Amino acid sequence: MTEQVSAARSVTPPSWRVFHATGQPPAGGPPELPQPPPWRVFSGSPLQQDPPEDAHSALRRLGTVQEGPQLREEEIDAVNAALLLRRPLLITGPPGVGKSTLAYLIARELGLGRVLPWSIVSRTTLRGGLYEYDAIGRAQAIAAWRAGSASEPEGGTGRAPDLGDFVTLGPLGTALLAYERPRVLLVDELDKSDIDLPNDLLHVLENGSYEIPELVRADVAEVSVFTDDPQGRAVIEAGRVECAEFPVVVITSNGEREFPAAFRRRCLPLEMRPPSREQLVSIVVSHLGRRPEGIEDLVDDFVRRLDGGGTQSVDQLLNAVQLTTAHGFRADSDGRKLIEMLLRDLSKGR
Repeated sequence: MTEQVSAARSVTPPSWRVFHATGQPPAGGPPELPQPPPWRVFSGSPLQQDPPEDAHSALRRLGTVQEGPQLREEEIDAVNAALLLRRPLLITGPPGVGKSTLAYLIARELGLGRVLPWSIVSRTTLRGGLYEYDAIGRAQAIAAWRAGSASEPEGGTGRAPDLGDFVTLGPLGTALLAYERPRVLLVDELDKSDIDLPNDLLHVLENGSYEIPELVRADVAEVSVFTDDPQGRAVIEAGRVECAEFPVVVITSNGEREFPAAFRRRCLPLEMRPPSREQLVSIVVSHLGRRPEGIEDLVDDFVRRLDGGGTQSVDQLLNAVQLTTAHGFRADSDGRKLIEMLLRDLSKGR
């Protein structure tokens, strides 16, 4: 009996985490995601082809990620909770702390392919995120086809323009297609949107589906449309799109406005803080591929500015390191002025 108890205690229960913020998939390949809760199960079809990879964008955003976690423990837990519950992640924090970069970290570590970026401005609409329909282009194509058919001999083989050739899914619309594994959707700076957009998103984020009225009215069984991926196409049945796996939705906000309670209820909040000193060193090394001499002094200077209440971006630190390690650069009076300019407080407007 004692041996059985000892054996039971020696077995470590499996971790509920699938994301560890290393930016690198496990040795055995991308991990399997946990099963969704019953109220977040979707049954969209037909399944689309696997999304393309985008190693260049990931490398530009993340560099060659070093060993060890790139986030704090509580931040890692929040991401895993969003993955488990199939809920959007609403990330707030000062500019330049890596809010949008998190989407690329998740995609690379979990092997989810190209990130679908949706940059929000005041003119952004829900329909623009879902799809665009080129009605004028289709009318012109039909007119040209009819004119060509009239000049052909009887029995001409000219094909009428396909409706799907004039429909292009946006980032949100592409993310909600039926894929075997979820896509990663980055909704960047939602706080810059029109006041109605967060409310407009509620139905789509809750139901994981939408309709394209132009395709519904056409009453065609299936049609191939363009997607947000380069040269990408997808098949849509009966004009309706529903996901098979709810996408990993990363929504960023700089805290410039409050969102409606109904919208916040559907998201998991994550407030990101500026990286620690160790994380900053790791970020610089991962982007430059080496550990430049004198990096510690610049990192310490950067941290002091943050601790003093300044608003600085990690991009500023990377630019300063790149400049100071350039061949022939001298940190004399003129060189120091350049460093001060690069590390200036962004909250002061100059």
